[in-house]
Amino acid sequence: MAHNISRQILLVEDSPSDAHLAMRAFAQSTFAPTVNHAKDGSEALAMLRREGTFHECPRPDLIFLDLNMPRVNGRQVLEELRVDPDLGLIPIVVLSTSTDDADVRDAYRLGTNSYVVKPVDLNEFFRVIEAVQSYWFKLSVLPASQN
Repeated sequence: MAHNISRQILLVEDSPSDAHLAMRAFAQSTFAPTVNHAKDGSEALAMLRREGTFHECPRPDLIFLDLNMPRVNGRQVLEELRVDPDLGLIPIVVLSTSTDDADVRDAYRLGTNSYVVKPVDLNEFFRVIEAVQSYWFKLSVLPASQN
């Protein structure tokens, strides 16, 4: 698949510093996707459902989801999305600092497509973001966009 196709990503991350780092990594990647940022699971669900001020929010091709957030956490977002007929096919990559096997098992049980531990090293983080996008946008076949 050509890299010049505009890809949409939804980043669901409550940490401003982690969100900033991820946005930099996306901007510098070869895919240069359009990224929308939700500060927690509640905002992510509103964006995905196009509620209120998010009525024109594009549907993402891929969601990067943090697990541990206030209000609505990543587990709850996974549960909600996987039973939604309109949103359930969007691939979800959990991007977390947790290496706890219980977190990994929960995420897969709830329907994540992939679980990636956030690298501490900046260069490694950028490589991971590039590799995940390469897998989903170059190697995998995704459902047609529902925008």
